[in-house]
Amino acid sequence: MAEQVLPIALEERVMSTLRAADLKSYAAALLTAGGFAQVHAEKTADILVWANARGADSHGVLRIPRYIEMVELGKIDPSAIPVIEKRSGSVAVLDAMNAPGAFSMTAAMDEAIDLASQFSIGWCSAQNITHAGAVGYYALQAAMRGYVGIVMTASGPLMAYHGARVSGVSTNPISIGAPSSGRPLLLDMSTSTVALGKIMFAKDAGKQIPEGWGIDANGTPVTDPQKVATVTPLGGPKGSGLSLMIEVLSSVLIGNPVISKALSGQGGSMNGVAMALNISAFSNPDSFADQIATLAASIKSLPKAEGTDAILMPGERGFLLSEARNESGIPVAEGTLKRLSTLAERFGVEAPAVYTA
Repeated sequence: MAEQVLPIALEERVMSTLRAADLKSYAAALLTAGGFAQVHAEKTADILVWANARGADSHGVLRIPRYIEMVELGKIDPSAIPVIEKRSGSVAVLDAMNAPGAFSMTAAMDEAIDLASQFSIGWCSAQNITHAGAVGYYALQAAMRGYVGIVMTASGPLMAYHGARVSGVSTNPISIGAPSSGRPLLLDMSTSTVALGKIMFAKDAGKQIPEGWGIDANGTPVTDPQKVATVTPLGGPKGSGLSLMIEVLSSVLIGNPVISKALSGQGGSMNGVAMALNISAFSNPDSFADQIATLAASIKSLPKAEGTDAILMPGERGFLLSEARNESGIPVAEGTLKRLSTLAERFGVEAPAVYTA
């Protein structure tokens, strides 16, 4: 099942700023001390800090305590190396063997790109992965190498299926990245109405949530976050239907179902798909990149709605934040730093200094 975001305490409104390089080194050191093989620790730290830099704190370094706990519980094999089980033309199946998710999905996208270089399209199914973090990282991995990347991951029930009053599907994310002569386009979205982390923040802050974010155990929409039993699908049947089909493509297709096993009490793992499209099989890659930039510029030049400062492309906010934060430092919630500090004291890891410009 997907790992839920750790509760964000009210005190986490207070932020401290760390240099990106320092935060990444700190994350890698904590993960290594917690049992991760060095190669896994470095890749995991990279994706966690990438998420923090882009403002996706729910998928950033606050995950570290839970990842280490999963190692201790035997849910993550911190030294396992994923292996390709089989290849058939442009398709491959990778067994992640419960290795850290960041390394597993990076390996899956590397395989998909290699296949696309040979067959124009590459598809790598990754079974038995663990929490992979922000999936946009892997789609961008393809886009930065000149391919269109598509990534999906599937986990256990965390979200209501439209018409049901309990969790039946997951918040399965999907990401699509496209190269451009400007910034790449990078869609990264969950199939739920809102991220779990926002509801957890509301619980700790004692705030109400908008109706439509979650339902209680009876299936009734609630605004009290303490009463939320499950989150709702984005767009009702659209979100739950998309989540279900991601489960089909990521899990059922390779004979490793997650949802049906979980709903029958058999437990289950996590799976993912990495796809790469070789643009040269369709058109000229340079022309494609220019056309993507033109498309983005055309949309951004549309008349803005009242109250809108700028029309943003998929992923643009994250790119802008990342560019700024890699220069001026990454803000990290004090509550997160306290949890990391507890681990650091336990493992004898030195915490980095707070950055002052």
